[in-house]
Order: sequence, then structure tokens, then C-alpha cells
Amino acid sequence: MDPLFLANSFYRRRKYEKAVEICSQILEKTPYDQAAWTLKTRALTEQVYVDEVEVDEEGIAEMVMDDNAIAQIARPGTSLKMVKPGTGQGAPSQAMRPMSQSGRPLSGFVRPGTQSGRPGTMDQAIRTPRTAHTARPVTSASGRYVRLGTASMLSTPDGPFINLARLNFSKYAQRPNLAKALFEYIFHHENDVRHALELAALATEACQYKDWWWKVQLGKCYYRLGLYREAEKQFKSALKHQDIIDTYLYLAKVYVRLDQPLTAVDVYKQGLDKFPNSVPLLTGIARIYEGLNDMTNATKFYKDILTQDSMHVEAIACIATHHFYTDQPEVALKFYRRLLQMGVYNAELFNNLGLCCFYAQQYDMALTCFDRALSLSTEETLSEVWYNIGHVALGIGDMNLAYQSFRLTLSYNNNHAEAYNNLGVLELRKGHVEQARAFFQASSALASHMFEPHYNFSQLADQIGDMQSSFSSAKKSLEAFPDHADSKDILKQLKAQFSII
Repeated sequence: MDPLFLANSFYRRRKYEKAVEICSQILEKTPYDQAAWTLKTRALTEQVYVDEVEVDEEGIAEMVMDDNAIAQIARPGTSLKMVKPGTGQGAPSQAMRPMSQSGRPLSGFVRPGTQSGRPGTMDQAIRTPRTAHTARPVTSASGRYVRLGTASMLSTPDGPFINLARLNFSKYAQRPNLAKALFEYIFHHENDVRHALELAALATEACQYKDWWWKVQLGKCYYRLGLYREAEKQFKSALKHQDIIDTYLYLAKVYVRLDQPLTAVDVYKQGLDKFPNSVPLLTGIARIYEGLNDMTNATKFYKDILTQDSMHVEAIACIATHHFYTDQPEVALKFYRRLLQMGVYNAELFNNLGLCCFYAQQYDMALTCFDRALSLSTEETLSEVWYNIGHVALGIGDMNLAYQSFRLTLSYNNNHAEAYNNLGVLELRKGHVEQARAFFQASSALASHMFEPHYNFSQLADQIGDMQSSFSSAKKSLEAFPDHADSKDILKQLKAQFSII
């Protein structure tokens, strides 16, 4: 059998290592075989290919060292970075639906961008782990791009397949059949954005600025380099030549990074005019509304997605979460059961099923679901499952089980602020004031965006006569949750007492 035909067959069946091996053998015999060279380039690219549209985590450097100036006081509903908790349309109160560090509601589906909040200080950014699989803060390189040079060294132990420093990009730019494969190799496999940009610029010039594909690649390079306005120009120019769904998604991504969510929604809607009912475009709009805390519109678009794609896991999970936090656990249970029927089988789903069953008063099913969740859990999720078991124990009045569960939560995740807060409440019930005080302080130090530990510490300080600490904690509680009635009451009482003094 012809070795090139065999390599092509392996490539189509996604057996990239075997395809690379055969192409290497062909190139050893005939080093200038363009077909084998192109196929090997494509196979190496596919091994490390990451879809740029979806995977985009904002790294610690981009967040803390961001030079782009944004309006300090943005109008409500126009900024993703200035979302105030509980201000969105149709959003449940912060007392009902927990908030992330950035003030956004916890989403029903983990996706890039929902894990990370915008930290206020460098110290907070470094201390807060924001990925599901690592304790270190997110960097642009974690989970997204292959580090420079590592993939190429792995593929050929005796050195890289293509020596970029010696390539004549002008020559390759004139040959579109080779240039596109080479660009993707440099961009994805080598992660050398500077050389990729050089090749894309020369190729765009060679095709007289008429090829939309090269303009999109130029935009991707500019985006990766943080030059968002240049990326915006390239994507807009590409759309004049050819309407492609991906280009609309890239352009909207630029506006999200520039913190212009309403402009991003407009771009998605322009895309929907050309591609009606396109699921990726509808998903983008729903995510932005969810980020803006506008749950009414977010749920509407997620339901539109389900009319087009009834198996869309993200839409089902987000609608279920919304129903759960708006006090409709029975409705949420229906959606989570649908996910189970679709074949989603993990600890997070059984954990959510257990909570829905508990709040829908199906206590026998709740314990079975939590039992299954524990058996499927990894180290990252065990702490959350035990924390929820602790909540169920509190609900049925078993304080000993609740105490043990929260302790187990901390044994798996030492930075679990909610568990510290609940342990503080349980210690206070037992009359252990000093231990309760320590737990509340630990909780508020770990999660300054939560109002509960501040309020609980304020109550405790008020009981033991430390009015100054009580006053400052009540103020912090109201900063985190301005509509919290109990914090307002305690602050009012303290102000009255201070005026008497």
C-alpha cells in the first residue's frame, strides 16, 4: 500500500502519531515531498489543537496588569466587570444565590471565564486558586496554550520538525496550499504568535487582501497579543468578504475582553440575522446576559437553544440552576434528570440531584444521590459534596453529622470559606465563643465577597460588647450585600448606641 495513502487514512481516523511516523519515514527518503510535509504538519497541529472560540481563560497577568482603562462608574447593565450583586433583572437575591468573587452569580455550568473573578488586589489574585484542577492561579498558559517549544520537542526528540528561524516566510506566503498548514502549525503547535503574525501578514498581502481566512488569522494573532482594536478591525474586514459564524464569535469575544457586553450582544444578533437560530450565537448571548446578572433574558435564550438542540448540556444545566435558586427545586429536578438520561454521569450532577430532592422533600432519594456523588467524587469535588451533606444534616436537625461534614469539607479543601462560616455558627450554638470568632474571621479573610461571615462576626462581637468590631463588620457585610436587612438593623442599633455615648 502507498505509505502516503496509509498516513492520510490514519490522519482521517485521528491516529495522528501513526500518521506522523509514516510521514517522517517518507521525508527521510524524499525530504522535499510537499504532500508528506503538509500532512505531517497538519497531524502535529491536530495533536495540540485548541478551539480558540471556546477556550479563553483570562489569566492573572491580564487581570491585574491590564492597562486598558474602563469607566470607573459604568452605567448599570453595561459592564461585566462592574456587576453589582442582586441588581440584575429576574435575578434572585444574593441571600438565595451565592456570588463568585467578581460579584457574578455562580453559573450552572463551568466554562472558561466563570471560574475566574476579577480580583481587587494582586495579593488576592495570587492567593485565590481559580481552576478546578490546580491550586495555582490561572495563567494564560494553563490549560490553553502549549508552552513554547515543548510540543515540538516531544514530537521529535532530535529537535523541532520545522526550524522557524531559518524559514523564508515570503516564499511560503506565495503558496497558499502550504501557507495555511504552516500557519496553524506555528500558531497552535509552536505557540509562536510573532512568527505566525508575520506569515499571516505576508499571505494577506500576497492574496491582495481578499482572503477572509487570513484576515481571521491576523485577528487571532492580534487578540493573543492583547491588541484588541487591531483584532476588531481584522474580524470586521473578514466579515465584509465572507459571513462565517466563527468570525462573529471571535469579534464578540474581543468586545467581551474590552468590557463592552452590549456591543458583543449586538454582534451576536447580527450573526443571527445571517444564520438564524445558530446555537453557538444564542449560547454567546445567553452567557453575556448571565454574566450581567440578567437572568430573565439569559433563561429565555437558553430555552431558545433547547428548541434548536434539545441535548445542549450547558443550557439544561443553567436553566436547572436558575429554577433551583428561584425556589423551584421540583422543576430543577426535571432538568437534572434529563441530563442523567442523556448520559451525563458525574459527582456534580448527583450532588445537584441530591440538593433538589432534599428541598423537594424527597429525603430518601437525597441521601442515595449524595452517596452516589461521594463514590464518583475526585479530590476537587469531595469538599463540595460534604459541604452539601452538612447542609442537609442542618435541615434535618442532626448537628453532629453537620459538624462532622463541615470538618470533612475542610480536610479536603482548607480554603472553603462557607464551611468555616457554618462551623462558626455551630460552635456559637455550643457556647464556644472564641472558636466561633476564629472561624468567622478565617471565613471573612478567605472570601471578602461573602456577607454571611461579616454579619455573623458582627452579631458575635455585639453580644460580647465589642461594638467597634461589630460596627466595622456590619459595614463590610453591607458592602458585600447592600440590601441585607439584618445588617442594616444591627448597624442602626450600633449607631443609636454610639450617639448615646
